[in-house]
Amino acid sequence: MVSLQQQGLVVLQDLSKQDILDILAHAKQFKNGLRKNTLEGKVLASCFFEASTRTRLSFESAVAHLGGKTIGFADSSATSQANKGESFIDTLKMINCYADGMIMRHPNDGAARLASEIMTIPVVNAGDGANQHPTQTLLDLFSIQDSQGQLEDINLGLMGDLKYSRTIHSLIDASKLFKMRLFLIAPLELRIDSQNLMELKRHGISYSFHSSADEVIDKLDCLYLTRLQKERFSSEINCSYGIDLELLQRARPNLRIMHPLPRLEELPTEIDATPYAYYFQQAHNGLFIRQALLDIIFGAANND
Repeated sequence: MVSLQQQGLVVLQDLSKQDILDILAHAKQFKNGLRKNTLEGKVLASCFFEASTRTRLSFESAVAHLGGKTIGFADSSATSQANKGESFIDTLKMINCYADGMIMRHPNDGAARLASEIMTIPVVNAGDGANQHPTQTLLDLFSIQDSQGQLEDINLGLMGDLKYSRTIHSLIDASKLFKMRLFLIAPLELRIDSQNLMELKRHGISYSFHSSADEVIDKLDCLYLTRLQKERFSSEINCSYGIDLELLQRARPNLRIMHPLPRLEELPTEIDATPYAYYFQQAHNGLFIRQALLDIIFGAANND
């Protein structure tokens, strides 16, 4: 994974199937108690130009667990870019002077790619607009593997905002590598775009459209819910969707419900006490995946 060690991680397509499996296996070691000081003496910039709770905190926790330190911001409104008119590129060049690597979330598609081309330090994409969220996808794959014992031939339901959710876009990309069967559950105006559908067809991935989870709940191994990405809508969309306890009466015993969080009305709290709920474990897995990724990115340099 030379490219990872030199550039960080911008999009999931930067990784091969074997790269992904290696990262998941390494994350399992961290989940089982592995401790390392790979980042001792390193400073990582944690720069979130867009709001985040789980991604930011799990990355900063991963850095601390690996012996490193973080600088940065969780609110870009306090930066010179927001208040003094500094360009995004100049902001990146300044961060490049102060850190050994950067973890960045940004509201604009392609911002992480731009950063990786400008900066000489590794850049890890923590979400760029409605484009991609590669580390979320890695933890999602880890969670599917952890809960189902495999990644191949999984019946995966993707439910909710399939058009604007970057976690969905990245997970659809990953499904092509592992020949998952996709059940796309969304209102008409929030279905995935034609380009993604063409890619699924090109890779021979089976998929079907559904207006509610009730149509397919008895077929699913995993059901991945997302909230409405209202911050990305250009106009108001009036629709609702969700699951309830009654729906789960027909679920397979091995079904696990996943959600990148935060949740809204689509995932009621009464689901939390059922054996199907996996979303808080999923969030916890983010720590192990990000430890594994940072260890791989910076570990080789420490051994040179």
